[in-house]
Amino acid sequence: MTDVLRRGRASLAFSFFAQGAAFALLVTRIPAVQDRYGISDALLPVFLAAVPVLAGVGSVTTEQLVKRIPPSRLLRWSQPVVLLALLGAGAGGGIAELAVALGVFGLAVGALDASMNMLGVSLQRSYGRSIMLSFHAAYSLGGIVGASLAWVGAHWQLPLWVSYLPVVAVLLPAALVGSRWYVDGDAAPLEDQGATGGGVVFKLLLPLCLVMTFAYVGDSTVSNWSAKYLKDVLGSSEQLATVPYNVYMVTTLVGRALGDFGVRRFGAAAVVRLGALVAAGGFAVVASAPGAWVGMLGFTLLGLGLCVLVPQTFAAAGRLFPGASDAAIARLNIFNYVGFLVGSPLVGALGDAWSYRGAMFVPMVLVLVTLVYARSFAAQPDRYGGGHERPRTADVGRGSNGL
Repeated sequence: MTDVLRRGRASLAFSFFAQGAAFALLVTRIPAVQDRYGISDALLPVFLAAVPVLAGVGSVTTEQLVKRIPPSRLLRWSQPVVLLALLGAGAGGGIAELAVALGVFGLAVGALDASMNMLGVSLQRSYGRSIMLSFHAAYSLGGIVGASLAWVGAHWQLPLWVSYLPVVAVLLPAALVGSRWYVDGDAAPLEDQGATGGGVVFKLLLPLCLVMTFAYVGDSTVSNWSAKYLKDVLGSSEQLATVPYNVYMVTTLVGRALGDFGVRRFGAAAVVRLGALVAAGGFAVVASAPGAWVGMLGFTLLGLGLCVLVPQTFAAAGRLFPGASDAAIARLNIFNYVGFLVGSPLVGALGDAWSYRGAMFVPMVLVLVTLVYARSFAAQPDRYGGGHERPRTADVGRGSNGL
């Protein structure tokens, strides 16, 4: 393995880490943002929905931009914009300034998420073995660090900008320095492009889009409803109700850190099937839990199960369209935000109209539907990844030192 690839992998992993930290710092301090700007409960969902909607726009735009400029350049400049927008959201003086900051954050996040995963898929192709889960493990680690720093800021009642400024001051220059070593992979050779002809056929991509949506419905259910569920349904204390999401993030990190080894040994389709079954079991445990500690077990299972679905969905898109992986990933990334937009309101509406226990069965069923599409994750003989691992790297891509 060349030093170019090693440096590219390390720098991209740091980018995933930085994004995980930034996103966690924003979403875990939503109540503080609401208080700072005096946003009503009725208006808050509008602000929250605007971010994933604009992120979808950013992802669509990225698909067009990468036809002219490499993904590494988009990532190099979208990440600082995300970090500065985060700081702007904490330092603004009025609701209009918050709207601008969140709008910029959403657009830049769409470009950032898409370009990060484009580089991850191209690096995996160059490595010839599964490494995609390791990047998303770095994202999970960043989320844990960001959530922990957010807790410190809330505990000490620090102003938002005081909480955000040191993080941005450290991550922004580090990300810019690390961006010197991003590696843009070349498209697959024509003989490896299979029946797709190098273009993206949405009918072939659709199963992966559905899996991405279902995975984020599950993820948003945990992030938005775990604390309320444990406190209001399972009767936990307010302090204990803050634990499930942290447990979920930790088990997500563990599952992703180990997941690449499972893919190399058993194949992506088997890992996805196991992840879907474990996640569905987690939702079943949560829905039927007699008390808080059993509910915690369910959220632990959810982290271990859901964590493999998203990275492997991006990787599968790269294998399915080796000659147009950037375009496939940009389109697939949109369904990340679709799942986020659908999941939380759906569970909340069902919980209010019916019961929160019953609502937990909806993401469970959706995750189980993933089993129907598991064959889409299998490596095909005419695409890279057959046998789960190549013995040597044939394509080291191109460095991205130039601006």
